[in-house]
Amino acid sequence: MPLAVPAAPWLLAVSGLRRPTPMPWTSVLVLVLVGGLLLAAVLPWVAVPVARLEHLRTRLVDGRPLGDPPRVRYTDPATWRAVAYTVLLVTVGALMSAATCGLLLLLVLMVGSPFLVDGGEPVTIAIDTVTTPGAAAPYAVAAGVALLLSPYPVALLAAAHGAVARALLRDDSGPLRAELVEVARSRARLVDLFETERRRVERDLHDGAQQRLVGLTLRLGLAKVDLPPDSPAYAEVVAAHDEAKELMTELRELVRGIHPRVLTDRGLPAALGELADRAPIPVTVRADVPERLPAAVEAIGYFVVAEALTNVAKHSGADTATVHAFARGGTLVLEVGDNGLGGADPARGTGLTGLADRAAVVGGRMLLSSPSGGPTVVRVELPCR
Repeated sequence: MPLAVPAAPWLLAVSGLRRPTPMPWTSVLVLVLVGGLLLAAVLPWVAVPVARLEHLRTRLVDGRPLGDPPRVRYTDPATWRAVAYTVLLVTVGALMSAATCGLLLLLVLMVGSPFLVDGGEPVTIAIDTVTTPGAAAPYAVAAGVALLLSPYPVALLAAAHGAVARALLRDDSGPLRAELVEVARSRARLVDLFETERRRVERDLHDGAQQRLVGLTLRLGLAKVDLPPDSPAYAEVVAAHDEAKELMTELRELVRGIHPRVLTDRGLPAALGELADRAPIPVTVRADVPERLPAAVEAIGYFVVAEALTNVAKHSGADTATVHAFARGGTLVLEVGDNGLGGADPARGTGLTGLADRAAVVGGRMLLSSPSGGPTVVRVELPCR
């Protein structure tokens, strides 16, 4: 055993203290320090194989890659994170696993307790003692219910184990990490550039083309007033005037779709309220966003909700929908729900993949709950940093 090497000085120190003539404290301290130095030298050689095994085990609860397993390098922080993980695994992890297995075994024994009691010798069950199967029956029922619910805390424990493994065993160094950091930074720059370009196009359309079209509509209206109603040109001017008004309406909707002015002026809650007013079905909005968020986050949040409501109107068969927006812990959370038929599947091309892609642009994520028969809830989480 590799750990026997650092344990030898400690065993010598303990045996020296138990002699009839105890070893001097200076010698004990030296042995303890030597044992600690040997332990620090040996632990990486134990922790790295454990980390390689844990890379494989973590895939059972989390399919995201952890990167390359660490190697024994005393100057590498990943090696010492693997050491910390190994220490936690053999202490806290072992204690939690033993407690979980012991509790499950106790529940199994309690379920079978009515068959273990023969009416003669008393049998101890948890904190009570029973002598008849009837007295043991309530404990068996309670243990059976606990066994049925046990997968949930066990799954929570496995998720916590996976989270600790991901925090300590992920590969934070090397060229791959540097490339990922650069990709994230370039994506953030592209988001800012795209948002700036979107605002420029919206401004040009609103202040340029839309104003000219308004002027043209007014001139056509004046021309219509000046022409006799029975003249050949009157019908053509009326048709052109009506077409110009329709075009102005379409252009106004286009400008609003590029970047709604209410989002810039009044923020996300007001923009979501405007979306609800324009939706083809009744939409209830609850927005708890007291402060203005970064412009890119507000824009992506707005268009995520807009696309989600469009999906509801086109595919869900719902007659009502809800939008809930709130900021929590530096994250903007958006939930769009409906009372439709459910069964939404991103693989069927209903726009859900586009929602996930929009969220991923700023490092967010999308969660979907859509059982057959409904209801459907789309949850999008966007970091506000």
